[in-house]
Amino acid sequence: MKIFPAIDIKDKQCVRLLYGKKENVTIYSDNPVKVAEMWEKKGAKYLHIVDLDGAFSGSFKNYDIIKEIIEKIDIPIQVGGGIRNFESAKTLLSLGVDRIILGTSALENFALLETLTTQFGDRIAVSLDAQGAMLCSNAWETSTNKSIFDIISGLENINIKTVIYTDISKDGALAGANIELTNKLNAVTNINIIASGGVSSLDDLDALSANNVYGAIIGKALYEGLIDLEDCGRYAEC
Repeated sequence: MKIFPAIDIKDKQCVRLLYGKKENVTIYSDNPVKVAEMWEKKGAKYLHIVDLDGAFSGSFKNYDIIKEIIEKIDIPIQVGGGIRNFESAKTLLSLGVDRIILGTSALENFALLETLTTQFGDRIAVSLDAQGAMLCSNAWETSTNKSIFDIISGLENINIKTVIYTDISKDGALAGANIELTNKLNAVTNINIIASGGVSSLDDLDALSANNVYGAIIGKALYEGLIDLEDCGRYAEC
């Protein structure tokens, strides 16, 4: 199972939000580049980076920080947040981002998602952000009438290879991941599922790994010291 330390960028700082609410912010560093270097030194093989400024504004903002991170580290990164047109997607991939993540645009502009997947293949991933099973969009602020299970077959049909499933009600709360829904989603698709939201202990990681979930994103639990990245050595690709 792949372990992805998370770096969320807001106002050029490394932060964590509670339940995705921008007013519920904890600042962990004023230098996201140094944080990326730290996780690499601690043994990370991948990083998950979100441009929260882009997510809330609807337009990716932190190209300069992403570019510097790519220049300073040697491990691949996946990046999401406010990627809602072809130009921003192409720019990030041209910078050297390994994989970009579409959330709102995947729900509201399926033609764009299909075009990007046709051109860039498995460098395109989709974020399914939900309250439980019900999808949300626009930086998690807009509820929809679709569930994660409604959309997954359509993503398979256009050859999406990777999906990040985040249970918003768990995110940043350190109350445990939604193991049940993650495993159910993993069981009905051949797409690689990355679990996100609430991962707070090695028990969470054990439960996901036992069901062959492809990966897990860890945020606040790493920053608060509840999980030591070096302890993830039991997982094949942390």
